[in-house]
Amino acid sequence: MTPSFSRLHAVGRFLCVAALALVVAALFANAVSAQDAAPAPAAPPPGGEQQTGGNLVLFMIKSLGWIFGPLLLAISVAMLALVVLLFLDLRMSSAIPAGFVDEFTDTVNKRKFKEAFDMARNDPSFLGQVLTAGMSRLQYGLEDAREAAMNTLESIKSDKEQKNNYNAVIATVGPMLGLVGTVWGMIQSFSVLATATQVNPAKLADGISHALVVTLFGVAISVPAIFFNAFYKNRITRVCMDVGHIADDLLTQMYHNSKKAAGSPTPGATPAGGVPPTAAR
Repeated sequence: MTPSFSRLHAVGRFLCVAALALVVAALFANAVSAQDAAPAPAAPPPGGEQQTGGNLVLFMIKSLGWIFGPLLLAISVAMLALVVLLFLDLRMSSAIPAGFVDEFTDTVNKRKFKEAFDMARNDPSFLGQVLTAGMSRLQYGLEDAREAAMNTLESIKSDKEQKNNYNAVIATVGPMLGLVGTVWGMIQSFSVLATATQVNPAKLADGISHALVVTLFGVAISVPAIFFNAFYKNRITRVCMDVGHIADDLLTQMYHNSKKAAGSPTPGATPAGGVPPTAAR
């Protein structure tokens, strides 16, 4: 099982659990509303209904309607998937595996450069990808290796930033959809008021309250999206800086060890890229 498939599998399991939690919450809300409706209540005020307890939850769900409800739900699920995926990608263990630096350093100090290259190439972490790109160009000089490593690091950083940018899009789209739903509801309420022969303030207030619920949900989606966008933006910068510094140190160490190996060959040791010094000359 590849690391990317494992991450997607973990996200899928998380979304299934979240969907199950939403179903349980809906069933709980229905149970609460049924309990509230069990005792015979007094007659509601003319033109309106009491909006308390579980009835308020059902009222808000009903206010979203069949258009804005699924749209806002889809945006919420997309944001949740992005947050979980970025969390899995930006863990320190995914960027810099525990024990990798010490093991790589020990292998390089023993001048087992082919083993060090294989170790980096077989590691799917950020550091492994960056080191693999740098080590493949180390035979052309340290500066060339550093440039190749930094290009790979920028590519990784760009990929994570593109995913995180969708959180900023969700933070903008959520309130806009809520505003559209509210304006639409207000238009419907006032159009009924304009054609009514007798003004009913309770019905007008009920229609406006239905319209405002859509804005409430849009803003509720926007707030966590703004937070996670800022959080992961800083996280991406920090992780990439750490990976860049460690990769530069390891490449420098390997370059100088390969120079020593070229000057005084050690039995069983080969320089970076697996090419013996004699063969290179």
